[in-house]
Amino acid sequence: MQQPPAEWTPVEQGLWEAFRQGELCDLRSWDDEVDRVSGPAEWPAERSVRAEVLATLLLNGPDPAPGRVASLKLSGAYITGALRLAGAQIAHYVELHDCRFERKILISEAQAGTLRMIRCWIPRIEASRLATEGDLHLARCIVPFGIRLTDARIGTDLLLNQATLGSDRYGRAFAADGLTVQQDFEAERVDVHGELSLRSGRIGGRFSLRGAQLKAAPDRYCLNLAHISVGNTMYLGGSLDGGWAGSHTIYGDGYGAPIPAGSPSTPFRAYGGVRLVDGRFENALLITHAEFHLADGQELSLRRVQTPELRFTCHTPPTGKVSLSRARIGNLVDNADSWPKDGHVRMTGFTYESLRPDRPFSVQQRVAWLESALGEYQPEPYEQLAAALRRDGRDEDAREVLYAKHRRRRSTLPPPGRLWGLLQDAGVGYGYRPGRAALWLVLAWAVGALYFSGHEPPPLKADERPTWNAPLYALGKVLPVVNLGPDGWNPDRTGQFVVAVLVLSGWVLATTVVAGATRMLQRG
Repeated sequence: MQQPPAEWTPVEQGLWEAFRQGELCDLRSWDDEVDRVSGPAEWPAERSVRAEVLATLLLNGPDPAPGRVASLKLSGAYITGALRLAGAQIAHYVELHDCRFERKILISEAQAGTLRMIRCWIPRIEASRLATEGDLHLARCIVPFGIRLTDARIGTDLLLNQATLGSDRYGRAFAADGLTVQQDFEAERVDVHGELSLRSGRIGGRFSLRGAQLKAAPDRYCLNLAHISVGNTMYLGGSLDGGWAGSHTIYGDGYGAPIPAGSPSTPFRAYGGVRLVDGRFENALLITHAEFHLADGQELSLRRVQTPELRFTCHTPPTGKVSLSRARIGNLVDNADSWPKDGHVRMTGFTYESLRPDRPFSVQQRVAWLESALGEYQPEPYEQLAAALRRDGRDEDAREVLYAKHRRRRSTLPPPGRLWGLLQDAGVGYGYRPGRAALWLVLAWAVGALYFSGHEPPPLKADERPTWNAPLYALGKVLPVVNLGPDGWNPDRTGQFVVAVLVLSGWVLATTVVAGATRMLQRG
């Protein structure tokens, strides 16, 4: 059949011929206000095309003109009725621009090449288990009742940049659990009013949500990416305004560089819980220039995520909890101002190989971050931080962290334990302050020398009286492992008590000094 049906309108017959030629059928008026797809509910009759006409062309269309490739390219049309392509085999290239659909698109379980719908108004898209060999583009589309792509398979890229999505009756705006995208998934600057769900999704390349604005009902997640796998990098960050404002581009800024300071940009914003539980990010998870507005009971959940690099450099900390429990990270890139305080960070079992702060982050600030984040005492985060510092060759900083761990632990002990801990802290700094132990050792020797200078003891044997030297005698007691000679004296009861105190102090303090010196000699 090489001629269009006689009952088709002139516009539809023109579309038939454009399909055979592989050319664009452009029905736009080129008046931006008139062509605005979110404008009047109905457009003029001369711009209307029935959905069944599109289906006929795609499923049983005419042969291409000689030397041409048949394809459906339509712009500026008002498409009436429901476009029903569920289970269809769509062999032709499809590109729709600036079209308004009267009813939803049904394309579930269909197979297609490349589908591009740009700047279209579509009530809803039902595309579960859709399989494409090429791209699926829905950039700048307005979809008031959401998109369903459950278990769909996209052969190359999925493009959703600058789309505006509303939610279905269950509060889901983008339901795509089990979605597979072979290459990149760009959803930059999307405006989503409902849950964006991609549980158990598989993205072969990168997944970008830069500049996205996500808002959900109070009882739902605004972003649910549990068990997601991303073959390259996941971006939850800001987007430069210069690449979008006043531009008709539908593409993001690719892998892009960090946003220069002071440049006009739009941050990633999440109004509701964010769930990345059990996510796998093969290159990096970048959470930069992002805002998380979390209500009570909501959290940014990064539990059990695995990635070579986690970059967490928000300009303002999340308002709710951040959970890193059991997460496994290579490089942790962060700064002191990005994390919430007052016990709103969960770190049970959180492991990382190295710290790479994006600006100066002293060990004192790191300990303060840890203690403020934890709320109640937990030993694991201190041990993990000390281990990461040691791997970077920062042994002094690692000892500072372990010292802080003991001091924090002391506050959890009963009164006798706190008293003993206080004595250990004041005396030897829990073994991490050997210099303090050396000072106490010198002080013990000075006190002993001063006492025995005024209380010379009698000799043990009346017929043998060695030369008396109070400082040397006191030093021999403070350093009991060293025999300094003057040992033949018999102090009275008070002197014996002083000797006992000097010996005990000497054993404890000298051992601490030797251990501290050994650690310094073995460093590196």
